[in-house]
Amino acid sequence: MKKFRASVVLLAAFLMAVPAFPVSKEIIQLQTQVQALQDQMTQMRESFDERMGVMKNLIEQSTDNVNKVSAAVNSLNQQVQKSQQDTGTHTEQLSGQIQALNDSVDELKARLNKIGQQLDAMQNQQQNITPGTQPGGQPVQQAQPGSAPQAAVPPPDVIYNNALRDYNSGNYDIASQEFGDYLKYYQNTDLAGNAQFYLGDIDYHQGNFAAAIKSYDAVIQQYPDGNKAAAAQLKKGYALIELGQKQAAVRELNALITRYPRSIEAQQAKDRLRKLGSSTASKGAPHGY
Repeated sequence: MKKFRASVVLLAAFLMAVPAFPVSKEIIQLQTQVQALQDQMTQMRESFDERMGVMKNLIEQSTDNVNKVSAAVNSLNQQVQKSQQDTGTHTEQLSGQIQALNDSVDELKARLNKIGQQLDAMQNQQQNITPGTQPGGQPVQQAQPGSAPQAAVPPPDVIYNNALRDYNSGNYDIASQEFGDYLKYYQNTDLAGNAQFYLGDIDYHQGNFAAAIKSYDAVIQQYPDGNKAAAAQLKKGYALIELGQKQAAVRELNALITRYPRSIEAQQAKDRLRKLGSSTASKGAPHGY
């Protein structure tokens, strides 16, 4: 284009420098062609400028569209992250509510057991019509002079309810002693697994994660059909994470998902595995839940 323009300019200059004498027909034709070439150049320049403007507008529109898409993607990512966080928070709240309901049911069971024991005692007293004998006709053992009286062990519901009340109040030291007493005297009852779980939870809240894992293992191994087995396995996984044992925690959480696939603890385990960047276990057959 530059060479072409230079050639036309030189040709025009040459024609202008021709002496003023009668112009021949060839010169007139050449001048006409030069003028036509200049007009074409002007049109080409205008067309080029117009196309450059269109391309510039297209580039600006494309840039705006890319920026809008990028902003939309970022907004969507933020919404997804917020949704995951809200889901995890809701799941934890729901788990806490379920645990509170389980505690209330356990307390109600203990009270019902106490009422049943009281009714049995009243029935036995009515049947005991012989003075100086126990229910069933057994003679009452009289205390020997000088012998130390034996300390009476509180009923299981009394020990458990006191321990649960102190646990919920944050009196962990007292609750730990009371749950320990419950396991000492009533380790074969329905609430023994719960007492063992709360002992682990007390250690967990106090940062004694290794001791908490031992208590959770006791729940899983000794009370596998109890209502705290899934919660114990979940909290064991959490404790392993706190100890920096990520691989062991992932195995434990996946085992929980396989063993209790429909439990609320399984959903919590999936959320925690997602945060750890680990895959979840495949669905297995439900087990005792």
